Amino acid sequence: MEELLQQLLGFLRGMWRFRWHGLVVAWAVMVIGAVVVWRLPDRYEASARIYVDTQSILRPLMSGMAVQPNVDQQLQMLSRTLISRPNVEKLIHMANLDLKNGSATEQEKLIEDLTGKLAIKSVGRDNFYQLTYMDSDPEKARRVIQSLVSIFVESSLGASRKDTNSAKLFLDEQIKSYRTKLEEAEARLKEFRLRNLDLQVSEGRDSAARMNAASTQLEQAKLELREAEMARDAARAQLLGSKPQASSSSSSAAPGAELVATPEIDARLESQRRNLDALLQRFTDQHPEVQSTRRLLKELEEQKRIEVNEKRQSATATPLTVISSNASLAQQELSRVLATAEVQVASLRARVAEYSARYAQAREQMKTAPQLEAEAVQLNRDYEIHKKNYEGLVSRRESANMSGQLEDAGVAEFRLIDPPRVPSKPSAPNRLLLLAAAFAAAVAAGLASALAFSQLRPVFYRGTELRNKLDLPLLGVVSVVLTDAEERQERIGRTRFLGASASLLGVFLIGMAVLTIKSLK
Repeated sequence: MEELLQQLLGFLRGMWRFRWHGLVVAWAVMVIGAVVVWRLPDRYEASARIYVDTQSILRPLMSGMAVQPNVDQQLQMLSRTLISRPNVEKLIHMANLDLKNGSATEQEKLIEDLTGKLAIKSVGRDNFYQLTYMDSDPEKARRVIQSLVSIFVESSLGASRKDTNSAKLFLDEQIKSYRTKLEEAEARLKEFRLRNLDLQVSEGRDSAARMNAASTQLEQAKLELREAEMARDAARAQLLGSKPQASSSSSSAAPGAELVATPEIDARLESQRRNLDALLQRFTDQHPEVQSTRRLLKELEEQKRIEVNEKRQSATATPLTVISSNASLAQQELSRVLATAEVQVASLRARVAEYSARYAQAREQMKTAPQLEAEAVQLNRDYEIHKKNYEGLVSRRESANMSGQLEDAGVAEFRLIDPPRVPSKPSAPNRLLLLAAAFAAAVAAGLASALAFSQLRPVFYRGTELRNKLDLPLLGVVSVVLTDAEERQERIGRTRFLGASASLLGVFLIGMAVLTIKSLK
């Protein structure tokens, strides 16, 4: 530690030897620094403050119906990308900073200068943004900030509209594509249904269910037919058993035996003929209902022929007068029941024939039903998929339209809190600070130069230093004894040096006082 102190004292003694050299350098640096600080041009900082209100009442009202843009994120991105070359070039034109006859180099320099001086920063956490620009011309600084405010507002709105328009264009193209696919799927489904009208699934039943239903109906109709035939046969047996026996001696035919009437069968024949005419107007001869009606007509005609023959034989065996006299109310009732039973049997036979045809047709359709049903399922699935995608895209396009209208209505409101303004006093440079820095630099330069001179021309102040440096034995040390005149001369020199140093500090303090007074005006 003592050796370090001795070395430090040696440096100080060497610097004291060249104190005047260091003082001259300090004065030179101080003068140059003061002149530079004084000649620096004044710069004025123009600023503006904008508040972006994103808490619009429309956002909760339109929640779920329109896309809610992340306005905060957009503003943060805009604040980072606003000072770009295209925007700076636009700002130059808006602020009338164009170089009329400037070269490309000068224009490039102007762009770089503006890019370096423009600043936008977020103030706090409530969407406050401050725009600043510093220039020696206060009016120019104000115009630049005014233009930057306009670009800031227009850029945020323009970016939102551009994104909305791009989304609409994409959705329109996709909707057009899916509309074509949907129309093609509808056409395929329509053609399939037209080709297979008889196999249309109704009431949620497939071909197997339809065949089972036809089988059930056929069995039920056959059962009813058997019941009706049995009822008819019973009525016929009772009618035949109740007729009186004809006299064996009466061999001559009763008058009017040839005139036998069958009103019930004739009425049914007429009704079936009219029904056949109506069916032939709608269907062909191969239709099951037409064929069933024809079979029923043949059966009725055969039944009429048999009944006419029976009545003729009965009229021949029994005189008309005897039959008329012996006819009773029971026979008339049995005749009416028998006629009704014949009509019901004929009707049920037609129904059984129709259900048999339907059952046979269902069995034939069962062979191709699985393939057709699989094709129908595939067509319906494709159609539903295209329809769902189409409706979803249309819904999203409407949502995009509403989002664009929502942005136009003002989801984010820009409020100019502080309009572009320029203070009356210059914002830069800070001459007080710069002058203090110049004084510190002058003192540091003086000390550094004195130390440098002392190292260039070293002097040994102690015998140990000389012995260590030369590595030779030291016989003795001779001290210098100053006379009174030399001591007086030494004191005068120290006094002059302190005065010169104090004058340097005085000049610095005077300069600080002058700058302070000037800044207060």
